[in-house]
Amino acid sequence: MRKLPFLNGIKAFEAAARNGGFAKAAEELHVSPAAISRMVHLLEQRLGVLLFERKANGLTLTAAGRVYQSGLTQLFDALANLTAQVTAVAGRTLTIGVGPTFAARWFIPRLASFQKQHPDLRSASPPAAPLSLSMTSGHAVSGSATARGPASSPILYSPPISPRCARQPPRGG
Repeated sequence: MRKLPFLNGIKAFEAAARNGGFAKAAEELHVSPAAISRMVHLLEQRLGVLLFERKANGLTLTAAGRVYQSGLTQLFDALANLTAQVTAVAGRTLTIGVGPTFAARWFIPRLASFQKQHPDLRSASPPAAPLSLSMTSGHAVSGSATARGPASSPILYSPPISPRCARQPPRGG
């Protein structure tokens, strides 16, 4: 089993060393400068090596700190590159939500052709979010209700609706 050092401390140290101080590292990592200082101090304790010389006017890397920072920056860069490669291989996903009639009559018959033209895209269908027509406004909207209430949906189109009069046939006759 691998024995890894204090990873949060390593991340804090590398950011502080690369940025030249705890304040900029804290901004980058979205924590307080005191948290960065504490994590670096814990890392130094666990390693048994001083990585920074703390002076009144700022921080200076020790010789051990310079060596450690140089290696860590290369490792983090390699990790970022590896992550980019893995996510690029996974491809991109296009999520499309359509109503059942539109899907059956127009979308699905064209999906195979689209996938041949764009092999790098994976297509996914979200849970059904039917197209509904609001009879009070005459607007077609896409969306579904959530636990927090109705989803906000853009108006897809507003068909012209006008009243029509029709003669009713006499009842019972």
